[in-house]
Order: sequence, then structure tokens, then C-alpha cells
Amino acid sequence: MRTILYARVSTRDQTAAHQLTQAQAAGFTVDEVITDEGVSGVSTRLAERPQGRRLFDMLREGDTLLVRWVDRLGRDYADVSDAIREFMRRGVVVRTVINGMVFDGATKDPMQQAVRDALIAFMAALSQAQAEAMKEARRAGIAHAKSLPDAKRKFRGRKPSYTRAHFREAQEMLAQGAGLSEISRVTGLSRATIWRMKTDPAGCEAALELWGE
Repeated sequence: MRTILYARVSTRDQTAAHQLTQAQAAGFTVDEVITDEGVSGVSTRLAERPQGRRLFDMLREGDTLLVRWVDRLGRDYADVSDAIREFMRRGVVVRTVINGMVFDGATKDPMQQAVRDALIAFMAALSQAQAEAMKEARRAGIAHAKSLPDAKRKFRGRKPSYTRAHFREAQEMLAQGAGLSEISRVTGLSRATIWRMKTDPAGCEAALELWGE
């Protein structure tokens, strides 16, 4: 029985090594890391990604599929929930690094099955809502940056202390209910920066856009 970490890396700031470090820090022993690089999680289904497709071929009954969060397993509600249920049908346990969620198809108790299935639906819906919110913040940030006069755009202000990967990670954790201190510890950013990301995501996106991040 193996534990396979699946990492989706969609920006130049994200790395599979970082996701592996997070998994190990959370107490997981990983046997192999499978990575899809340069793949958008909001436009490409798991089965359409080169390494995502490979997961369906290599995982066997008793194996554990580890992901940072459920959004790594699909582009929307249907894709995420279908992927989790397919892996469970094959006897694969799906676990998340963040919040330590466990999706196991082995249980036969009807009540436990009902709770598990409801949790899958909720997590998949949360994942899609989070993706939509981030897309909207990005659109608003770009529009705001473009609306600034040339002089302000050239000045740009102080360079952000965070990268786009930092911003995405913080937004993911905020959506999952993590506190400012926990996010600060994981990302290395100040609580003040996290607070701004929480209260003014469009402004944070605008700053990244102005600096070409």
C-alpha cells in the first residue's frame, strides 16, 4: 500500500517540493509524488491532465491519494466529486493535507456513508465557489490596475511582499476557515498582509498586476 501525493503546479511560484514539504510537516509519509505542471485547475479536468490521467491507471486498492486540498482533483463541483467517488470505488483512500480530510469508500454503515457523501458534496462545492471568487478578484484587480492614470501605473507604489502563489495559498486557507495566525505561519507573511488579502482581494490582485506578478 502506497501514499501518492498529487501536486498540481499552475504558476511559476508554486512547486511540487513545497507541497511535499507541507505534507511531510503534517505528518504524512509520501512514497511518490505525481506532478502536473502548467495546468489550470479551473479549465482542465483531472482525467484530461497528463499526470492526473496517470493516477487512474496507477492507484490500486489500499493505496492513499494525498492532495493539498480537494481543488487539486478537478476543475469544478462535478469533476471534484466524481473523481473522489471514482477513487473510492476503486478502494483508494483520498486524504487532504489541509484540515486532514479523509474520504474512504470502505465504510458500510449507512449513516457514515451519508455523512461522507454530504461532506464530499460540500467540499467540492466550496472548491468551486473559491475558484469563482478568485477569478472574480483577479478580474476586478486587473480592471482596477488598467483604470489607473499612466502616472500612477508607472509609480506602482511599493512592491507587494507576497507572490501570486502566496496570494492563492492564503485565499485557499481563508476559504477553509483558517485563522490569520495559522496562515501567517504557513506562508511566512505578516498578519497585516493576510488581513489585507482577506478584506481587499481585488486590491491585492491589482498590486500583483501592476508589478507584473
